[in-house]
Amino acid sequence: MITHHPDLIQGGPEWLAARCGLLTASEMKLIITPTLKHASNDKERAHLYELLAQRITQHVEPSYVSDDMLRGKTEEILARAKYAETYAPVEDCGFITNNEWGFTIGCSPDGLVGKDGMIECKSRRQKYQIQTVIENVTTDTMPEEYALQVQTALLVSGRLWCDFVSYSGGLPMATIRVLPDPVIQDAIIKAATAFEARLAEKWDVYMQTLDSRARLIETERTIEAEMF
Repeated sequence: MITHHPDLIQGGPEWLAARCGLLTASEMKLIITPTLKHASNDKERAHLYELLAQRITQHVEPSYVSDDMLRGKTEEILARAKYAETYAPVEDCGFITNNEWGFTIGCSPDGLVGKDGMIECKSRRQKYQIQTVIENVTTDTMPEEYALQVQTALLVSGRLWCDFVSYSGGLPMATIRVLPDPVIQDAIIKAATAFEARLAEKWDVYMQTLDSRARLIETERTIEAEMF
């Protein structure tokens, strides 16, 4: 079932709580390789334990906010406004979840367009924007590094298309229409299913260890400072 959470503000405490412990579109690249195989590497294992920890504690640890991320918050707002001015009105969507596979996947599109569309805005360094114009706009294909995120968002939301918006202040804004790709989406479902099964196994091991005579001592969380 697809569930919309339109009142959540991306990055806010309620948004963080809603996505706590969930596989999400922006992090799907951590569990699937570029060749659409199940990932089995340090990043995949780290993500598994991160989500498992969130499910156990119901707490999302603060993360480092880079200069690129700060710039992105501003430029993605500008990109959305420019898109709405040029193409069509954009509706806030906050967070979307879908649990039709027996587990939940979430996504946070940058906006919904009409009944069928959505947008995903990216703030890019100028070198990547130039590359996108030359290599992607001319071929009407989106940059590969964002394909899994966009295809996951289309899968979760059930939307028929996504306009990928690439923005770099001072350079032309690029908009590329992306349709659902059955091959990529099938790989996403298979990888997510396998990931959830491994996570469940680790959960069982953790709980069994708590029930054992292991030398574990309860503690309390005392520091919740944001990192800048």
